[in-house]
Amino acid sequence: MKPIHLIPLGLPSGPGGGLVAPALDDLEQLAAALARTFRTPCRIQPQTLDVSFSFNERRGQYYSTAIIQRLERTADRDARVLGVTACDLFVPVLTFVFGEAQLDGNCAVVSTARLGEEFYGLPMRADLTRERLLKEASHELGHTFGLRHCSDWRCVMTSSHAVERLDVKESTFCGVCQKPVWQNSRSFF
Repeated sequence: MKPIHLIPLGLPSGPGGGLVAPALDDLEQLAAALARTFRTPCRIQPQTLDVSFSFNERRGQYYSTAIIQRLERTADRDARVLGVTACDLFVPVLTFVFGEAQLDGNCAVVSTARLGEEFYGLPMRADLTRERLLKEASHELGHTFGLRHCSDWRCVMTSSHAVERLDVKESTFCGVCQKPVWQNSRSFF
């Protein structure tokens, strides 16, 4: 199975500044959880990709498909690539997306923008945000294995258009969805 490469996605912090991206601690925890879930090495790439090119002024959001296309052009073809950002993502037919992936491809993107309780006016809960991020990352990576949305509401591949739906489902694949993911996996621990 291909390894997973996490690519931090960020925005310029200001004139002459670096890029602001998800916290390294959050990425490290996500990488460790994804390595266990997919039974393959998962590492964080050292370079942060600037996603300001994907900003849509009218919507005030970032176009996830454009980000995936950029990831595809720059990514290692021998790995599955997951871009992780705090930018609010969209596709034209939806108000927002938590993430997007290439079906049967190598690239996916997820956003933490709407995963935190603070987005909804509630006190921050880092543990809940990380749990939601793992579910969304696993879901989008599942699409790269050719998986479509699952009818089992507990499966990580069930569709989630609100955080309440993310909270109900589990962070694991159902038996049917798990087969294509683990079919080519190898034990590396």
